[in-house]
Amino acid sequence: MNQILILEDEPNLAELYRQVLQKAGFQVFVAENGQSALDLLAQTHVDLIITNLMMPTMDGFTFTQNLREAGFDLPILVITAKDTFADKQKGFQLGIDDYMVKPINVQEMLWRVNALLRRAKISHETELVCGQTVLNSETLTVTSATTCFELRNKEFQILYKLLSYPNKIFTRQQLMTELWGPDSDTEERTIDVHIRRLRQRTRDNEDFQILTIRGLGYKAVLTNED
Repeated sequence: MNQILILEDEPNLAELYRQVLQKAGFQVFVAENGQSALDLLAQTHVDLIITNLMMPTMDGFTFTQNLREAGFDLPILVITAKDTFADKQKGFQLGIDDYMVKPINVQEMLWRVNALLRRAKISHETELVCGQTVLNSETLTVTSATTCFELRNKEFQILYKLLSYPNKIFTRQQLMTELWGPDSDTEERTIDVHIRRLRQRTRDNEDFQILTIRGLGYKAVLTNED
């Protein structure tokens, strides 16, 4: 059973979210501000956080920043009345994963929660195995029958993403949005640089190839599926 933490200082809303999530099969914890939530997280594991932004003691922005700086990478869904572009930009830059503006449809909230949990399950897998090649996300290493080497963080994330979905084409924009964030100033051509480096490091690998799909993007193809 997935465990969800709700940060909401409006009791009626907190209770509404709690009831909807519990009915959907989640175990739910509630905190009224960021400091209370941090205290709870020190003692309890949760899989996803839903947070308001405007709260006393510690607001949602500060809470998110503290959480990310402490190394927590669980999904964060913001539900707030703050609807400006600047607020959304700040939230995503601090590390939130999704943003909803009040008033919300609670069914849509459930859809988003489930989507974030599915995405988190993929990203939190420690190892990915392709033939005789193993990608370890904790050490950023790629180990095959003949070699073992460490990649830079972004290069590892790109390779992990491509190999998680063999034969699926990813555009540069898709990779940039997912790995750098929707508001990153980094140019899309940065992906090309990382792909070239990945090809150099994995040119002797017999389990997969990284292909360029002209005009579209990149995909990984498994070459040793026996």
